[in-house]
Amino acid sequence: MTLIYKICPKTLWRAAEAAGRFTGAPVDRADGYIHLSTAVQARETAARHFAGQDDLLLVSVEADALGPALRYEPSRGGDLFPHLYGDLSLDAVRGVHDLPLGEDGRHVFPEAFPAEDRP
Repeated sequence: MTLIYKICPKTLWRAAEAAGRFTGAPVDRADGYIHLSTAVQARETAARHFAGQDDLLLVSVEADALGPALRYEPSRGGDLFPHLYGDLSLDAVRGVHDLPLGEDGRHVFPEAFPAEDRP
């Protein structure tokens, strides 16, 4: 099973849980797809786009469960990032973890996060 990740403010994700689906953050809706990251990309995504933000969640999503609406497309530096063209069904979610800020101001990823991505 391949997991991909969405970094999301807690309030936005709790609203998605109540609604039964995630329709995206404002930036996702503006771009026309939900921005996701692979395990290798998630730390840089957190540092670049969520620096200093607390009250975030790391949502683990099973890539294969998203079907053809998931596309890997070039983004920063030519890396292929997963983009979901449509709503994220909560059935594809495999875990939701707090993503707090550490004392150094960087986000602290859960222990279960893939080891090959740890510094």
